[in-house]
Amino acid sequence: MNKAFHLKKISGKELQRKSQTVIWITLSWSIISVVQLAYELSILEENNFEYKWVVAGDFFTYFLINTLSFLLNGFIAGVFIIFFLLDWIRNRSYSQGIAFGILSYTVLFFTLTCLQNYFVVRSIFGGSGSFFMAYLDGLGTYFLSYEFIRNFSFWLFVLIITVIILLVNDKYGPGVFNKFLLGKYFVPVTEERIFMFLDLKGSTAIAEKLGEKEYFRFLQTVFKDITGVILERKAEVYQYVGDEVVLTWTKQEGVKELRCIRCFQDINSLLIELKNQYSTRFGVVPEFKAGIHLGFATVGEIGVIKRDIAYSGDVLNTTARIQAKCNELGVNILFSEALFESLPSGNINPQEVGEVSLRGKSGKHLLYTI
Repeated sequence: MNKAFHLKKISGKELQRKSQTVIWITLSWSIISVVQLAYELSILEENNFEYKWVVAGDFFTYFLINTLSFLLNGFIAGVFIIFFLLDWIRNRSYSQGIAFGILSYTVLFFTLTCLQNYFVVRSIFGGSGSFFMAYLDGLGTYFLSYEFIRNFSFWLFVLIITVIILLVNDKYGPGVFNKFLLGKYFVPVTEERIFMFLDLKGSTAIAEKLGEKEYFRFLQTVFKDITGVILERKAEVYQYVGDEVVLTWTKQEGVKELRCIRCFQDINSLLIELKNQYSTRFGVVPEFKAGIHLGFATVGEIGVIKRDIAYSGDVLNTTARIQAKCNELGVNILFSEALFESLPSGNINPQEVGEVSLRGKSGKHLLYTI
């Protein structure tokens, strides 16, 4: 596979989202380092031992260097995890990702430890001739100590937990894991939500042309490519169903900046940009059709062995029926009157398709396209 196929420019919003996650990791790791240092001091004081840096020099200086070092450590680790490691893991098995992460962490830990000790020893000895020997002696003593084993293991654990949290957040979608932890949907609630059924056009013909395995790789690539847009437009991925993905927003989030409409437009624009790469790799270019609707849905946790957050309600059935009308009416997107009336005015120029009968639904529904 052409490696260039996966190289995509990072948009401003995606860069902002990733940068915010890096800041979250940086601050979290810095707080953990301060708590760890405070815990060590309390244990040593309880056993009437002086902390080694109190003896060697000024403790406040060491505390400041330690905190600033972990700000740097957290920032470097955050950039590495968010911009490199997670993308690397997403294209490989978790076992390969973990092995690569541990190897990278080991190199990074040794490098940053050497850097941190350099500033610590420098603050004590300055530029004197004894600095270099003291620095090497300090590193040798530290790397052969129980303290090194403890710190190495502790921060490896922190790294693994950080990556697991990010991967779990990937699995359930941004914000959904937090809802699990907080038990927001442990008791079912009713919410007004926007749903989009995003379906691949001509999927049967594409599957016949590519064969089962290559078609599956095709779907993997398509869904991977459009993920950035989904995240930028603040959508939650409710389900992947074959060649279809179901997205959802709260009403407030979905109508803001026309996210539910712009999401579809951005996805198709992105796939047009990538059409040459898809043609070269697969011989076909993906294109989506979408149905969008606004209504009330009941949402709650469901399942025991495989727990998930599930939605139910007429709004989902109606959205699916709206999307099914796209081929019949010769358009790529249809949305309901309920959604249209909730959108900010003056930002799009919708075309009224007319009142349409939906399969299995009584009465007619006024639909729009753009």
